[in-house]
Amino acid sequence: MSTSRTAEITRNTNETQIRVAINIDGTGQQKLNTGVPFLDHMLDQIARHGLIDLDIEAKGDLHIDAHHTVEDVGITLGQAFAKAIGDKKGIRRYGHSYVPLDEALSRVVIDFSGRPGLEFHVPFTRSMIGAFDVDLTREFFQGFVNHALVSMHIDNLRGANAHHQCETVFKAFGRALRMAIELDPRSAGTIPSTKGSL
Repeated sequence: MSTSRTAEITRNTNETQIRVAINIDGTGQQKLNTGVPFLDHMLDQIARHGLIDLDIEAKGDLHIDAHHTVEDVGITLGQAFAKAIGDKKGIRRYGHSYVPLDEALSRVVIDFSGRPGLEFHVPFTRSMIGAFDVDLTREFFQGFVNHALVSMHIDNLRGANAHHQCETVFKAFGRALRMAIELDPRSAGTIPSTKGSL
């Protein structure tokens, strides 16, 4: 491949300091240290199932709670994807995946449209997964969507175990990403839109 689809983004605020480096044509390697163990576990799913190399380090105001850290990791990851993909020439643009885990089943559909939008329908069966507040799952994806400039629909179709619900969402997200950002040899160098730009 002649062009490396990689990016590194640093985001520093009064609440968090975050560095994200990605290779979207990777092999699923990861180095994760966000200070939020469950988030690291979910980011690992994105890397492994999306075949995306992720190197993420975050320091946040965890003495308050994990909200700022989780949201800002989503924001910074979205910025990194936008930079790595560039003008979107040759990508498939759309991606989708269904992923089961025991009793849980989730679907993620994504469009690298240039227009941010999130439909998030995950009826978690409990409010906490260990020390992780499940409300932060939506905050992560909202941050990603707003800064990657994608439209995304996330649906947990069934599930009784909140950990399984969340994990199937992140696995499906990784696989949908992999499909959408893949280069299509039949449309090399072409913007996947009748408008001619995304």
